Amino acid sequence: MALQGINLPLAFTGQEAIWQKVFQNFNVSTRDLGDFFGGPAFLAWSRMGNLHGWGGPLPQSWLDQQLILQKKILARMHEFGMNPVLPAFSGNVPEALTRVYPSAKITRLGNWFTVRSDPRWCCTYLLDATDPLFIEIGRAFITQQLKEYGRSSHIYNCDTFDENTPPSDDPEYISSLAAAIFRGMESGDDNAVWLMQGWLFTDDPFWKPPQMKALLRSVPIGKLVVLDLFAEVKPVWATSEQFYGVPYIWCMLHNFAGNFEMYGILDSVGSGSVVARLSANSTMVGVGMSMEGIEQNPIVYDLMSEMAFRQDKVDIQAWIDTYAQRRYGKLVPLIQDAWNILYHTLYNCTDGLMDKNRDVIVSFPDADPNSIFTSSLLSMPGNRSQFNHQSLRRATYELSSDSYTHPHLWYSSSQVIQALRLFITSGDQLSESSTYRYDLVDLSRQALAKYANQLFIKVVEAYQLGDLHNLRSLSQRFLGLVGDMDILLASHDGFLLGPWLESAKQLAQNEEQKKQFEWNARTQITMWFDNTEDEASLLRDYGTWAPSNP
Repeated sequence: MALQGINLPLAFTGQEAIWQKVFQNFNVSTRDLGDFFGGPAFLAWSRMGNLHGWGGPLPQSWLDQQLILQKKILARMHEFGMNPVLPAFSGNVPEALTRVYPSAKITRLGNWFTVRSDPRWCCTYLLDATDPLFIEIGRAFITQQLKEYGRSSHIYNCDTFDENTPPSDDPEYISSLAAAIFRGMESGDDNAVWLMQGWLFTDDPFWKPPQMKALLRSVPIGKLVVLDLFAEVKPVWATSEQFYGVPYIWCMLHNFAGNFEMYGILDSVGSGSVVARLSANSTMVGVGMSMEGIEQNPIVYDLMSEMAFRQDKVDIQAWIDTYAQRRYGKLVPLIQDAWNILYHTLYNCTDGLMDKNRDVIVSFPDADPNSIFTSSLLSMPGNRSQFNHQSLRRATYELSSDSYTHPHLWYSSSQVIQALRLFITSGDQLSESSTYRYDLVDLSRQALAKYANQLFIKVVEAYQLGDLHNLRSLSQRFLGLVGDMDILLASHDGFLLGPWLESAKQLAQNEEQKKQFEWNARTQITMWFDNTEDEASLLRDYGTWAPSNP
């Protein structure tokens, strides 16, 4: 990280152990906290107040291990001249606090993607920032961190409103809320600076200009820094008068949930932060990466890492021409040609959509074939007159039902297949390169996944037409493709499921913990959240992978 120019890393590990000590001082028991913390794979969401208890409870040994690890991480970050960002109190509190402090202004939030609003996991509790208890807890949390770690960079992250909308849109209320949040930080550290995600301004229509201004201007200038989280696709700086004068960091989000999908916007990555910095009245103070998963699309992260050192826009065509040689250690003209194709296809997505892999082959198999609009419907009585060719094509390739979201396709598949042919042709010259083998497998996976989408539509058409012969034949071909994909991905350890599961189990100290940690690892990349016998998880495809079983 340090070699890539990263000097403001998030340092959130071990905070549950800190919270345990803090909340115990507010008469909340260890047992009560077992229902408050999420499991190891779901801590990010329990920390944000989206869920509680899911995947838990956390063993005491795990809490202790993580605190030890955090101290090592912080020591190394400081050694490398980094400024670690520590967490601050956002208002997210355990249910038990409502009993200990019955007069406190604590609100129960709404359901966040659980099936049937299951209270075991949903509807967390938020302490109003204007309640005096808020500042007490905020001060105690920062003070405890300073006691444990011995030092601080004075920069703290807090995201009270991330996917949690405030109860009122009154600007004065929002301003008082944000000011109180900052006072909680400042009461524990006089030099505190608030680092806040700007995702809420991208994702939630609640945040109109009056509400944004109220939040951003409630803290003294220089004491709040915003992360323009999805700036390569939806830059908020350009539509908010540069965050109304507040300093911000231009961030590339790129990946949701660690999904495997060859995707990117290289032109935007290579120029967006430069345009922002040179714009009139710019308040940009840095560049950053805010991906939800990083072990995919290395070309995107290679380029973004360079932007911390660049003053001018990148000539992506020239950069691509040298990329393959740097990545594989050898100049192979056909591979350069292949990467030029990929630059103009896979890595040139300009439709403005959030790329979450929805390819059929990695999706939960619950699509209702009767609800998917296909061309076969035209042959049914009464349907042909309702649609022209253009409306049919549009309907076929967009969201068709609650159970089926059409996969994202923004490029010419035939051109990508041509790039794959060039990769395969270059195999004799590059077979010793692990990075080449990884890219070859990944590109083959991408091509097969998109072909599977086409094959799936043919299966659905055969079903809708009652063509039993073709339905059987096409279904067998699709299942064969699943097997082919499994064999392909097993050929490189970068796509194996086993290391993911083993890394989780290695943190365990007994068999019970092994089962719990493996369950967390498996659940995050499959069902993700709760489900019932007759209802699938609402987030079942959020963290979809395409790993092989070995």
